[in-house]
Amino acid sequence: MFDTVRKHQKLLQIVLMLFIVPSFAFFGISSYSGFMDKETDLVKVNGKAITAQEVDSAAKRQAERVGGSPQIAQSLQFRQAILSELLQQRVLAYAVNDLRLQVSKDALIKSLQNIPQIRALYKPDGSFDDARFKQLLAANGLNEEQFYAGQGFDLKIQQLVTSVARTEIATPKLFEAISSLYESEREVQAITFSAKDYLSKVDPSLDEQQAFYEANSKLFVSPELIDVDYLVLKADPKEDPKSFNEKADQFTNITYDQADSLKPAADKLKLSVQSAKGISRGGLAGAPKESPIANPKVVQALYSDDSLKNKRNIEAVQVSPGVFVSARVVAFHPSQVLPFKEVAPEIKRQLSQRAAEALAVAAASERLNTLEKDLKVASGFGSPFWVSRTKPGNLTGSALDDVMSIDAAKLPALVKVLNPGVGETIYRVDQVRQQAGVDPKIHQAQARQIQSLSAQSEFAGFMAYWRNVAGVKVINPLKAVNSGGAGS
Repeated sequence: MFDTVRKHQKLLQIVLMLFIVPSFAFFGISSYSGFMDKETDLVKVNGKAITAQEVDSAAKRQAERVGGSPQIAQSLQFRQAILSELLQQRVLAYAVNDLRLQVSKDALIKSLQNIPQIRALYKPDGSFDDARFKQLLAANGLNEEQFYAGQGFDLKIQQLVTSVARTEIATPKLFEAISSLYESEREVQAITFSAKDYLSKVDPSLDEQQAFYEANSKLFVSPELIDVDYLVLKADPKEDPKSFNEKADQFTNITYDQADSLKPAADKLKLSVQSAKGISRGGLAGAPKESPIANPKVVQALYSDDSLKNKRNIEAVQVSPGVFVSARVVAFHPSQVLPFKEVAPEIKRQLSQRAAEALAVAAASERLNTLEKDLKVASGFGSPFWVSRTKPGNLTGSALDDVMSIDAAKLPALVKVLNPGVGETIYRVDQVRQQAGVDPKIHQAQARQIQSLSAQSEFAGFMAYWRNVAGVKVINPLKAVNSGGAGS
């Protein structure tokens, strides 16, 4: 049997492609020949191009394999993923050749025997079905030498990737050190200096408000708004579906053919023309979601050039089962800078908030200076609470990072954290302890996560190195199928 496997390894690779389809075997990494038209060259690896045609072919095969539609294979995002995969395979292939990696025949045979579809070629008496094997070989137009070379090459790549990704924490002590950082708890007290407590001490002058308005006029621009008339055709629950479908066709045709007015459709189908004012590109403010005129498709159509400029009816939109809408713009209100008088209250609020926040920050800095003169004094702080990386409490973002970064050997310690738009907070850290009774499963999960991140980092560095060695060069960007050029 081993002799048979040795003789027919290329066919076994095809079986692997047909049933297992690993990423390396699937795309045919050893196939370096192809179109060399510079206009369709996308990326070159060691001077050899990956072409748009190769990407398109691989995308089509992959889409067919997973049962996807032809449209999926033509999407730019899908083809970009295929290109990235092809590039990675070419770089790995270059690394394998450059390193002159070898795979023994015994290792190759063992890898093939682990494939269920290969094992299926054995007869009940334990012998290998050589006739069926040869049929598969002939059907795929491959010879034994090609199979042996291809499968061996794929195995070299798999072993290379596995060896690079098999990164482990160097010592248990290192893992314990990392784990302890997550389980370390700190006793924290806080004093918050909030802008709201200083609002009564600020009062922006009229000149300050006017200057802010002139310098920031873009902040006070009203949105584009439209006033519209619209018709709604709604099915009666008791109405015959065929009858309603005929009405829907009439509604659609009349509003489209006589696009200068909604009245013909309203008269024909005995509908009332309704109105709505102040519709922005985001929809009608305050309108319920079920409102026909609030439907995103309707709003988008109303803001089309044909509707805005030509004041034509929009094509009928089915906003829900049995509900059709057509509408037209009757007035357009362009965006404009609002008068100072209309926005003065908001300007004063913003300036007051900024000034109050500045006072709060200044007060926090002054208090910190006082506290740092005698760290034993803890007056003014709130009740102590414990936080950790896994149990942050109400500390988030930079506050948690700054508190957890304090040197545990230099306690008590103080840190001041800015809360943009709110004020500033001083945190005092007095004690550090390790969490008690940590579930061993949590430790194991942390270890796996750390190992996974380490392996990903190691592999990313490995690929970056070999991309550089292989002289990867981007020739043309991958384009959408219908845009012409590379990828068209």
